[in-house]
Amino acid sequence: MRLLKTAFHPDVSPDDISLASELTVIERHAARGIVIKDEDILLLYTQRYHDYSLPGGGIDEGEDEVTGLIRELQEETGAQGIRNVKAFARYDEYRPWYKSDADIIHMISHCYVCDIDDALGETSFESHEVSNGMTPIWMNIHVAIAHNEEVIANSDKKGLSIERETFLLKVIVAELLKGSRG
Repeated sequence: MRLLKTAFHPDVSPDDISLASELTVIERHAARGIVIKDEDILLLYTQRYHDYSLPGGGIDEGEDEVTGLIRELQEETGAQGIRNVKAFARYDEYRPWYKSDADIIHMISHCYVCDIDDALGETSFESHEVSNGMTPIWMNIHVAIAHNEEVIANSDKKGLSIERETFLLKVIVAELLKGSRG
């Protein structure tokens, strides 16, 4: 899968990665879904961070990327009839890890374009997703980008993933919305 970008959190430098004998780096793979209808895209709004993100999350042990994608789309958005799954691109990032088993996490996001049925079913969010106020929403992609950019510029409560999500949304506009005003 094509690598779009390797990003480093401000508290992590490429030099930190080469110090693997002194710092523990764990690797986590995630699958993220890109579901588009005209200029609308299926996103998750997170009230805690006041941002929009692509649906998706960690790939469980024993799952391949597509199986993880389908499970995450079903859980987070209630998507049904997931089909025509096509690899799009990958986004790698290094950021501090908050658990005691490592210092840095290397998050590898595998992004896929797919189609779903028009009607969304019930979600089955994890407890932290519920407490963060996560909600699936169809949103104009340009409005979502502008909103996230405003949060990046002006909010002190932004989450760690908003830069990744906004970057990916801009690439989606540039590469998947032909003839768009992007």
